[in-house]
Order: sequence, then structure tokens, then C-alpha cells
Amino acid sequence: MAIPPLVAPGPELTVEQKGRYARHILLPDIGLEGQQRLSNARVLVVGAGGLGSPALLYLAAAGVGTIGVVDDDVVDASNLQRQVVHGVADVGRPKTESAAEAVASINPLVTVVRHDLRLTSENALEILADYDVVLDGADNFATRYLVNDACVLLGLPHVWGSIYRFDGQVSVWFAGYGPCYRCVFPEPPPPDAVPSCATGGVLGVLCAAVGSVQVAEAVKLVVGRGESLVGRLLVHDAMRQTWDTLTVRANPDCPVCGESPTITALVDYEEFCGTAGAVVEIDGAHGDEPTPPVAEVSATELADLLAARDRGEASFELVDVREPGERAIVSIPGARAVHLDEFRSGAAAQELPRGTPVVVHCKSGARSAEAAGLLAATGRDDVSNLTGGVLAWVRDVDPSQPVY
Repeated sequence: MAIPPLVAPGPELTVEQKGRYARHILLPDIGLEGQQRLSNARVLVVGAGGLGSPALLYLAAAGVGTIGVVDDDVVDASNLQRQVVHGVADVGRPKTESAAEAVASINPLVTVVRHDLRLTSENALEILADYDVVLDGADNFATRYLVNDACVLLGLPHVWGSIYRFDGQVSVWFAGYGPCYRCVFPEPPPPDAVPSCATGGVLGVLCAAVGSVQVAEAVKLVVGRGESLVGRLLVHDAMRQTWDTLTVRANPDCPVCGESPTITALVDYEEFCGTAGAVVEIDGAHGDEPTPPVAEVSATELADLLAARDRGEASFELVDVREPGERAIVSIPGARAVHLDEFRSGAAAQELPRGTPVVVHCKSGARSAEAAGLLAATGRDDVSNLTGGVLAWVRDVDPSQPVY
């Protein structure tokens, strides 16, 4: 769908700008006027992670005048496999800080606005209102619905991307011209139904494929040329190396952009997505608090228990509920693999004999809390959860192992 230019042309380009952006200016569909629009544009990137990284670099290279970046996280070594805006020296730094420096190294003529915070219902409208386009690289459903609703209320286009393992999706949600995110995805999946990239993995270069498409859509919206992805959902399969297009339509009964909207202000998106009050893992996975509650064991206490077990002075089962790929990266010696799904199905309760205490662990404690709670709900009072999971084990007991 063709959409009129979102941004008016800015001042006449300088000699330096004309030289830098010459290859854009040569394009009939951009030209001098289009580059002036880009130089006058304000684009907000939500997340300086996998999708935000290539987006920030290409927005800067394209000469977008003001680039905002929202992220409250710090760089971790496990990010470097795909988050190319950060480097080894940036580990431990705020992502917005290293991202801003990377953008400046690409193009010092653009302005970067850092928002070192998490988007919430309290601050989203104020932040997004200062931009022309929002490029969404969020990695959780609560933020996606928040960004969508804020964009609808503000009349902004929402350039959305999503990645998982080898698959990616891209679209432009723009109420008034086509559907919004809620029109196509009216309800979030159950909190435990979709694994995060941190537990399921993601092909690093997939971020570049999807993120670059997002930037292309943002540029087209700014200059008002080409056919936008509004009304279309682009689906990428990197293993088959295919791109498929699905037609998507606005829902007249959509609660936020429909004919009689019931959502006229931002709501509690953690509650809407079923994650309010949940234990949140560093990787974005989550699980409900166990019912009934189970005992907690620290990493150092577990090390003592394992030593006692090796001496024949203690007997218990240490159970790892993570994915096989996670265990291949780092594991606690002596742990038995029993996937979380086996706890949910009830198979684990049959597999783990009564009379032997059980300590359950995962990456950082949330999935194992769910598993321990499910096991305890069968009437067992000898189940414990490793506080902080394998991350705590590496931090407090065996720092020679990697984290992810």
C-alpha cells in the first residue's frame, strides 16, 4: 500500500551530506527531497538487541536525522552472536550507550536520543509522541502490545519484526491504512507456550535479514514511495531461504483501532499477557510462582549437597528441566535431564520415585520453580528449587563454565 510521506523535507543538504548520501540522491524514488525528508525524520527503535542492532546501523547510514533507542538492559557476552551494534569491549555497558557510540561511528551527522528505561504504560505515550515512526524490535509480547496500542493512540506507524530460531516475520501496522498488531494477533499466547530465543536459540544472521527489511519499510514511510507492508505479513524461513507474503486485514471489531474501540488508554500489559507477578528470567522466560510453595536451595548449598552425595552421606535427585541445547552450553555435574513438559504432563511425577528428595534447576530459576511446584502439587514435601538456576551455579560455584 502506498502511503503519503510521513515527514516534510528538512533544510537544504550541506555539501558533506550530498557527498555522503549521493547513492540515495541518485535514486529517482528518493532524490534530494527524499534525503531531506530522511534527514528531518525521527525514528524510535525499541530494543537495542538482535533486531535493533542492524536497524540502528542502517538508519544511521541512511541519514535519518534523529534516532531514538529504548533499552534498559546491559550488554552480555551471549548477545554478541547476533547483536552486532555491540562489541566485546561493551560487555557490561548499557546497551543504549554502546549503541549510541556505534551509530556515531557510522554517521556523526545524526542525533541519537538514549532512553535508558523500560517502556511502560506510564511513559510510552510521552516517549513515542516525539517520533514519526516506531521500529519495534521487542522480544516479549507485553512490550509488543504496548507499542502497538501506543502507536494506534498516537497515529504512528508500527514497523514490527519478530524472530525465533530460523524464522522471521515483518509487517507494518498502521491503523487507518490497514490493520494494527491486535487486529491480526488479538490475544497473546499463554505465557509458557512460546520459548524465548534464550531458551530456543536464534540464527544470528536472521536478525540482519529481518532488521534490514524493517529499515527499508521505515525509509519508504518517511519518503512516501513504494508499496508498504501495511496489510501484508512477510514470513521468512532461513532454512528454506524463502519469503512468503500473507494478506492481513483490519478487524472492524478490534478493541483498539476498530469502529467502537474499548481500549482508549494504555492498560497493564503484563496482566494482559498473563505475566503479571511472574518470576522473570534474565532471558525473558517466565513461570508462575509454584503452588504449593517449595523450598529454595542456593548454589553453594547445592554444592555442599552434591559433595555429601558423592561421599555417600546424602541421597537426592538433581533434575535439569532445560532444553538439550542449553545443557550443551553449561551444566551442573550429576544432574538428570527431565524436560519441563514432562512435569506439565505428569510423566515426571511417575518417573521420579517417591522417597528420594528432588532438587530442580533451570537457567535462572523460573522454569524450575514451575516444575517444582507441579511436583509438589502431587503431595510431595521433599522438592526444592535452585535459586538463580545454573547462572547462580556459575557465578557462585564454578565460574569456569560459560553463561548464555
